[in-house]
Amino acid sequence: MIQQAAERALHSGTTLKKILATVTKLRKKTSIPLILMAYYNSLLAMGITDFCANAVQAGVDGLIVPDLPPEESDLLYRAAQAAGGPVNIFLLAPTSTAERRRAVIQRSHGFIYYVSLTGITGAKLTDLSQVRKSVQQLQRTSKKPVAVGFGIASAEQAREVGQFADGVIIGSALVRHIGEHHSAPTFLTDIQGMAQQWKSVLLPVKAKSSAIRKPKT
Repeated sequence: MIQQAAERALHSGTTLKKILATVTKLRKKTSIPLILMAYYNSLLAMGITDFCANAVQAGVDGLIVPDLPPEESDLLYRAAQAAGGPVNIFLLAPTSTAERRRAVIQRSHGFIYYVSLTGITGAKLTDLSQVRKSVQQLQRTSKKPVAVGFGIASAEQAREVGQFADGVIIGSALVRHIGEHHSAPTFLTDIQGMAQQWKSVLLPVKAKSSAIRKPKT
């Protein structure tokens, strides 16, 4: 599903430079933190130093690189710090070792992205009890906000996760809807309504922190 979305974007002429240009336009309209999620090869193609400088200039606050483990992130980490951002956000999975958890806690700024289940994006999340336990353990250990993603397929499920997580990531649900309805005349209105519905169920949930925090230098 995510791969198909990437293929649609490429066929439509999407590039990293165009995405940063869009961020620049968005930044003029909102102060809400903006986070980019991209694979490492896209950053390497632009050049890590150039990318970080361009991202900061555009107004990017955070960066998630799913295929970049913290152990191999020194180049990006140093370039981001030198540019004044964007902050690095790493992923943790249920199968992550204790050593990996320590590395992610140390290297992640803003929040920690907890992958709720093993498998691919879009898989269904059925058991929240273990997710709750893992998230609460991370919150106690790291003192950093923990956002949960993968497998959250409905607004009600988002509300349940929001009861214990500091953030809820619903990318796959939006991507699925875009893939199935992007040709419909009411596509943009439908997406807006969907986003507002999901947001409405999360608003009553009191999060510990929703701010992107810059790393201390």
